[in-house]
Amino acid sequence: MTFQASVESQQGGSSLSALHPMSRNFYILAATLGLFALISAAMTLVPSSFQPGLPANGSLWRTVALLLLLAGLASALIGVMTHLFEQVDRHSEEVRKEARRKRREEKN
Repeated sequence: MTFQASVESQQGGSSLSALHPMSRNFYILAATLGLFALISAAMTLVPSSFQPGLPANGSLWRTVALLLLLAGLASALIGVMTHLFEQVDRHSEEVRKEARRKRREEKN
């Protein structure tokens, strides 16, 4: 086993975040919350006779829709910021490895 392979195996080789980016989970959560917000907003238009056992108060459905929409927007913002930081981390890792490779080539 070479020294470089040894170092990569100790560092974990390829990062897990490159395979499964965390931002994708936040985007899926945002889309799900947005869908539920749309369903809750649509419930305000449905007459109370079609909602047996459910709250028929339209303002309650609008409030729930607004809260779900805000949570979805917050999740989308977190997803965007997470993606941004993942890109910066990936770029700095590549720059660090390139600098290390150049130093090794200069030594040899």
